Amino acid sequence: MTTRRVFLKNTAITTAGLSLAPALSGALTGCAPSDRINVGLIGCNGMGFADLSTFLENPQVECIGLCDIDDSVLNRRAADVEKIRGKKPANLYKDWRKLIANKDINVVIIGTPDHWHCLPMIAACEAGKDVYCEKPLGRTIEECNLMIKAAKRYKTVVQVGQWQRSDPHWLDAVSFIRSGKLGKIRLVRVFSYQGWCPSIPVLADEPVPAGVDYDMWLGPSASRPFNRNRYHFTFRWFWDYAGGLMTDWGVHLLDYALYGMDVTTPRSIMAMGGKYGYPDDACETPDSLQTIYEFDGFNVLWDHAIGINDGAYGRNHGLGFVGENGTLVIDRDGWEVIPEVVSGKTRMEAVPLKKGTGLGLKNHVKNFLTCIDNRNPATNASVEIGAHIAKFSALGNIAYRTGRKLVWDGTKFANDDDANKYLIPDYRAPWKLPVV
Repeated sequence: MTTRRVFLKNTAITTAGLSLAPALSGALTGCAPSDRINVGLIGCNGMGFADLSTFLENPQVECIGLCDIDDSVLNRRAADVEKIRGKKPANLYKDWRKLIANKDINVVIIGTPDHWHCLPMIAACEAGKDVYCEKPLGRTIEECNLMIKAAKRYKTVVQVGQWQRSDPHWLDAVSFIRSGKLGKIRLVRVFSYQGWCPSIPVLADEPVPAGVDYDMWLGPSASRPFNRNRYHFTFRWFWDYAGGLMTDWGVHLLDYALYGMDVTTPRSIMAMGGKYGYPDDACETPDSLQTIYEFDGFNVLWDHAIGINDGAYGRNHGLGFVGENGTLVIDRDGWEVIPEVVSGKTRMEAVPLKKGTGLGLKNHVKNFLTCIDNRNPATNASVEIGAHIAKFSALGNIAYRTGRKLVWDGTKFANDDDANKYLIPDYRAPWKLPVV
């Protein structure tokens, strides 16, 4: 496997004008120039900056570029980087294309809203840069397909921000599930009840705030007047940009339902839900949703709600692998096994709570950096893993939006042409779906 050092040398030779050798930084003294990784962040609010902060805990990493369409966010995050590393990034952008054109950037972190993942990710791959992309990888099925093709074609290392794939207690739980000790598993119950995440009231449209490039924020999505509900964190409640809790928490949790059961493609999907808690608020996505994915011999049940915390097993999020002998319950705090007691007989020993380390994101970034160094595309949350679960979650939303039971053949719906219309996004000009 070619190392990153050799890769950088070869890339400099074979790619005209592309210099990937980082400049010396006082923060990286003692780290050989060939081992340094220059990162640029696109989308500096929320998880984007949380990701960057974790990258900067590693001495070989330097942030030399930030991009955000909001001047206030961009300037605040530049100051935050200065607090962490002693100097501001050398390059600040409002257009992500300029950041990707910076020949000194090796790694692009994409922390934008979901509708802005596909285009920058593919452009970064084309430019020979490795990519850390927040989840869900893509908003639609076809975007995910193209992102896989781009990563493979340009031989880039991609990590998707599904950091639970690097959290040891989740991996330990999968080993227990696959041991067979739970007996036949009939159901995987997956749930996210987010009481801290309230409804949003209807707000009037207003002028675009000073310093905000709103047309760039909209990007390939439909042209709409500025409304604060559609901006920053609450973008996730609108179909133009995201898919609600299903594609927010769902990609984390449903991923482990499939991983634990070692399955990929459901036979059918059906969903029921709506705006039960907040019928008159501004959200488009459902505040309550139950989705059933049918597999051979068991079902996966997704259940979510905003504004309340009353999930299963006394938790507000997690999974329950319901077996004949017992149920393994896991969330971000840890995992345990609750035995089945039938007619007074206990079918297996309980497993007390095995606590997690809380180091998932740190481990995830370290795994990515190691894979970059070794030119190994098999990161803990590779582009294939991220694309598969993003598509899986999107299937649930499509079933909800059509109101029908859908039969999925792995690439399209076999029984519903109307549902297939959701597979490919309709980009607003001048943006176009990439050709890879």
